Amino acid sequence: MLRKLFLAAAAAMFFFASEAQDTTKTLAISGSVDAYYRYNFAGVANNYTSFTNSQSSFELGMASLRADATAMSGKVGATVDLGFGRRAEEFSYNDGNDNVGSGPDKNGFLSLAAIKQAYVTYAPSSKVKFTMGKFATHVGYELLDAPLNRNYSMSYMFTNGPFFHTGLKADITAGPVAFMLGVTNYTDQTTATTEVKNLIAQFSGGTKNGKLKFYLNYSGFMGSDAGNNPSGLKSLNQIDLVVLGTVSSKFNIGYNGTVQSRKPVAGSSGSWIGNALYFNFDPTAKLGLTWRSELISDSKTIYYGTKSIFANTLSVNCKVGPLTIIPELRFESAQSNFYAKSNGTGTKSTASGLLAAVYKF
Repeated sequence: MLRKLFLAAAAAMFFFASEAQDTTKTLAISGSVDAYYRYNFAGVANNYTSFTNSQSSFELGMASLRADATAMSGKVGATVDLGFGRRAEEFSYNDGNDNVGSGPDKNGFLSLAAIKQAYVTYAPSSKVKFTMGKFATHVGYELLDAPLNRNYSMSYMFTNGPFFHTGLKADITAGPVAFMLGVTNYTDQTTATTEVKNLIAQFSGGTKNGKLKFYLNYSGFMGSDAGNNPSGLKSLNQIDLVVLGTVSSKFNIGYNGTVQSRKPVAGSSGSWIGNALYFNFDPTAKLGLTWRSELISDSKTIYYGTKSIFANTLSVNCKVGPLTIIPELRFESAQSNFYAKSNGTGTKSTASGLLAAVYKF
């Protein structure tokens, strides 16, 4: 009798527990793999942008695996985004163990090096969402993952802006516009090495038909009088604008403009400015052409070591199902001898070719 009562009670508990389970839970797995070969026609690397610092070498870009989970009809969620390869290592350049003479000091946490993003979300309403953890920056037109860009090589603005933030942000939707405001560790720091905190913000909107969209972005800090932060600066502020315009079903234009102001503890302040246009043309579903034209201005040479850089990149996207093959040509020129010839002497221009393969699943 007791056994029957116990079994009945257990069955009832299981029934009610099953009824209480969240049936709206979702889990999505995605990822990508990319590889490339790059050759600079001067026979030296002549590369000053992220993720393609090689010469006449076949390279693994990144193997990426991402899991997105939600529950309670999307009210709560979490994302884990892992990356392995040189692209991931350069993205999380402050994470991991030091190699003597290899560059800036790392934080010593090797377990963090493969984490591109890891964050949790809570949406108390359909118009408000909080995110806490490590997440890719909102600043700029280009993104870390190769499948999300039409040019394989990166712009100077992407390379010299923030990569990611670790902190807390709130996204608020108000009709046709949206706002984001957050506080984070210093830029690109998974774990804090200073008490200086970074502020991030975004204001976005667009036309009703969705053919014109804009994103006004901010990232920066101020008031670090002693320069007790990784940059050694008193303040660093960046204002960035992205505009996306759809001309037709086969042609769209993107614009990215940025101003980064840097104020040292001693000495005069300075700024560098970047502007880029992206012309995207898809004559067929399997073929896409993208021309990126970027101009960097650094009149006081506070950051780049030359007053201007003009870089033009032409990329062809050949699509075979989930595989995209990208042949690319890149031409650059600078105000001064920013590049090198094969004999080691300086030159004002350079050119390179690249072939990349990107698979997304």
